[in-house]
Amino acid sequence: MEVSKETEQKIGQLQMFEQSLQSFLGQRQQFQVQLVETESALNEIENTEKAYKIIGNIMVETDKNELKTELQSKKEMLELRIKTMEKQESQVREKASKLQSEILTKIKKED
Repeated sequence: MEVSKETEQKIGQLQMFEQSLQSFLGQRQQFQVQLVETESALNEIENTEKAYKIIGNIMVETDKNELKTELQSKKEMLELRIKTMEKQESQVREKASKLQSEILTKIKKED
């Protein structure tokens, strides 16, 4: 079966979309892991009197409220990044789906 150059280009573009989706998935998973860790740290900070923070290779005592504020800020930033990644992922999925339909239609016509 012979496919046209245009169809070959669209197949290549579809493969690029698939690679982008894999990349988004990996990044989103990393952000979700960080979010779970941050939420866990926020929960633990409530049950302790002293708070510590890792700076470079050392752990230093820090103000509990200050650390809580930092963790809340980090949590908000991670949630925003995850939402952004999900939105981008959705857009690429939509484009890939349309392109896949176009490719299948063209291939059927070429047969």
